[in-house]
Amino acid sequence: MHPLIAEFLGTMLMILLGNGVVANVILNKTKGHGGGWIVITTGWALAVFVGVVVAGPYSGAHLNPAVTLALTLAGRFEWAQLPLFAGAQLLGAMAGSLLVWIHYKDHLDDTADPGLIQACYCTAPAIRNNARNLTSEIVGTFVLLFTIFYIVSNGEFGKEKTPIGMGSLGAVPVSLLVLAIGLSLGGTTGYAINPVRDLGPRIMHAILPVKGKGGNGWDYAWIPVLGPLAGAAIAAGVFLCM
Repeated sequence: MHPLIAEFLGTMLMILLGNGVVANVILNKTKGHGGGWIVITTGWALAVFVGVVVAGPYSGAHLNPAVTLALTLAGRFEWAQLPLFAGAQLLGAMAGSLLVWIHYKDHLDDTADPGLIQACYCTAPAIRNNARNLTSEIVGTFVLLFTIFYIVSNGEFGKEKTPIGMGSLGAVPVSLLVLAIGLSLGGTTGYAINPVRDLGPRIMHAILPVKGKGGNGWDYAWIPVLGPLAGAAIAAGVFLCM
């Protein structure tokens, strides 16, 4: 499989299952309605597991421009490939969100709260405070990338120069890492920790004919994009300094 196709498919499946579990928990009349935060964080962790399993052998399973940026800054990935991977990831996230809309359309139509509808697509802070919300995304993404760097380098930072990605850890460790971040740090902003995880579905929320949807939250959208990129850059800097 071509690496860009792998990134597209892996990201698509991750968003389908990740936003799918959110829809299952919060939309009206679903079998999983009211399942709560543990179900959502577990579902997202397993969504990452599936994405890594599919894309890992072919692209390293970045599935996230923040991962691609961190690896590039650390000298583990080619700069010329970064925009191509990010584009494939964005398109995959949009496709996954489209499938969530198709799958849960009846339940979206039956849910009157525009905030709940939007939550099936993109993130929003529990308490709006731009500085702290940005910090939350930076910290969560730093934990993700620092742990990836640490595990694949066996603690010997900067010594190995072979390409790495989330697939280098194996799907189970990656999913447990995402689960840990969601359970411990996700309560503030919904832990995007991935620019396209938020931006792709937010674009689809804006353009799809979703019944009863409200605004798209574009005034907040820069935080789950810039925060993860900043956290990735910091993680790469620490990796190179150690």
